[in-house]
Amino acid sequence: MGKILAATTVAISSLCLAPALRAETLVVNSYGGPYEAIIRRAIIEPFEQQTGIDVVYDAVGAASQDYAKIKATKGRPGFDVAVMTASQSLQGCQDGVLERLDPTAIPNLRYVAPKLAKSAGPCGAVHELQYMSLLYRTDKMESPPRSWSALASPELNGRIVLPTFQNIMALYLVEIFATMNGGDLTGNLDPGFKAMSDVARQSIGFEQSSAILESYIKDGTVWAMPFWNGRAQLLVDSGLPVDYVRPIEGTIPLIATLNIPVAAEHKASARKFIDFFLEKTSQEAWVSAYKVGSARTDINVPDDVRARQITTEADLESLLLPDLSVVAARLREWGEQWEREVVAHQE
Repeated sequence: MGKILAATTVAISSLCLAPALRAETLVVNSYGGPYEAIIRRAIIEPFEQQTGIDVVYDAVGAASQDYAKIKATKGRPGFDVAVMTASQSLQGCQDGVLERLDPTAIPNLRYVAPKLAKSAGPCGAVHELQYMSLLYRTDKMESPPRSWSALASPELNGRIVLPTFQNIMALYLVEIFATMNGGDLTGNLDPGFKAMSDVARQSIGFEQSSAILESYIKDGTVWAMPFWNGRAQLLVDSGLPVDYVRPIEGTIPLIATLNIPVAAEHKASARKFIDFFLEKTSQEAWVSAYKVGSARTDINVPDDVRARQITTEADLESLLLPDLSVVAARLREWGEQWEREVVAHQE
């Protein structure tokens, strides 16, 4: 009888303790494909081991679709952390559907470069940088292009492809050409549109999808085009006769952020995840594995990675950073101008 009572007592105690011992579940929404495999290995699995929190990975929807879901549900989309962009972080703060991030709860926010933190606003934690590079075929071009103006060179007539305006690289190109021709990043883009109209005459067309854009350079139809450097590096690593450069005039980054919907169920765990992702060792692992840049400039990464990525103060100073709030306000207007002054000249 004594043994039965003891066993019963242990069983009851175990049942009472079970909820406290059960790991909390955190739902992280991001991308699928190679990205998912890398983030699981470099970030999620180490985070689970360190914290005991179970991460459910939700690879559904593009960043714009995910933000639309956050907005439609008033900050209760069914996931706790979303990987988005600085533009969406700013918009989400303005719409009141993203949580403002506090450095006292997420200490590693203090190590994010101030100019990048400002670009993302108070609701976004910058965990990754890519930049628009000039990707080219090493077996087709006599020498590597050094300037964005190479896109208008006779050598590349009929050998380039351009993004549609729905792909943010299109606007970035206009902004860069504007700075090269007496304009600026947001106040006066007219010189950029004029320069882009000349480039459009060289283009075989416009495509929105990165997968379709890269197919042209893979088969040799296109010899050069703008492309995100992270994806460009994957093509280099695959063995294709391609390489990419950061042109002498500079470039504009794609600033990726971690965000918490305002009505997320597991906010405390979400803050822990963001802080873990921004940790020095985590950033080193992420930059080395995914071949992207970091908003932390104190990380140690292999020399070959550092040479191609944004990882130092000097790299950050070389970036062109348009005011994303102005971009959001004028995007439709500029899209109409793109159709009139760029697309019309290609046809």
